[in-house]
Amino acid sequence: MITIPFTEFRRNASGLLDRVEKGEALLVLRHGRPVAEITPVTENDKSTPSWKRPGVKLVTKGGQLSTAIIEERSREDIL
Repeated sequence: MITIPFTEFRRNASGLLDRVEKGEALLVLRHGRPVAEITPVTENDKSTPSWKRPGVKLVTKGGQLSTAIIEERSREDIL
């Protein structure tokens, strides 16, 4: 991973993005603090948009998560 200051990224963005396209990752710093990590897109990300990929299934013991949330909200008088 290449670490570069923001001003250098701004001046050389095109060349740096060419390097990312070839497989390198960048960490951009502003005032010495990390503000962005730029990584190449993986083949899986290119083929299927995130909204079409299966999501995480959330489950609680003894019942459905949605039922537990509704019960919690009714106890807190949110609904």
